[in-house]
Amino acid sequence: MTKPAIRPIVNHAQWRSARSELLAKEKQLTAAREALAQARRALPWVRVEKDYRFATSAGEASLRELFAGRGQLIVYHFMYPADWSAGCKSCSFWADGYNGIVPHLAARDTSLVAVSIAPLAKLLAFRARMGWSFEWVSSAQSDFNRDFGVSFTDEEIASRALLYNFGTQPFGVTEAPGISVFAHADGEIYHTYSGYSRGLDWLNPAYQLLDLVPNGRAEADLPYSMAWVKLHDEY
Repeated sequence: MTKPAIRPIVNHAQWRSARSELLAKEKQLTAAREALAQARRALPWVRVEKDYRFATSAGEASLRELFAGRGQLIVYHFMYPADWSAGCKSCSFWADGYNGIVPHLAARDTSLVAVSIAPLAKLLAFRARMGWSFEWVSSAQSDFNRDFGVSFTDEEIASRALLYNFGTQPFGVTEAPGISVFAHADGEIYHTYSGYSRGLDWLNPAYQLLDLVPNGRAEADLPYSMAWVKLHDEY
């Protein structure tokens, strides 16, 4: 990793002026982001008709039971194919960020779970290794991952078809990351939102902090953006 390149050196008054110009742009972005969040919340809903089942540490559970009595559910689709020996390092990078916020979400009537296709025993062993505490369940016995856009067949991968992120890009392996949101109201479960690819960027606090420092993410010269990322116990 190279040291930060020196930027123009100015006095405090000049820096304050430049910072004020940037602040105006930041406020524009904040207003746009708030408007986008409102539009996201206003999306129409789709009733979930299938009776999805998951393997959990407490036994088999339905999608309804994953809400844990709350009205809203966030599912992080964590890449962990059944034949992998460890979870995806990039999804793990994200999990390090959301692991500690589960009680705060619960205080706002929201549950969060990670869902993967790998067997439950693998998920729980990897969770223990990483020191995480969020609920992690297996969808190995259902087509939940496929229905919500994060599982593909070997044939689909080989075809390089536009599969991922609402059919906008191909994907290189059979499992992909994503986030899906559900609501429980009037006795029914509804799918309210899903996001993929760069739409997950804002969920990663480490990236948001790196965007503040002079070097930024420093990924431009890497073979792919997250080539530098490791599991947190491997640095």
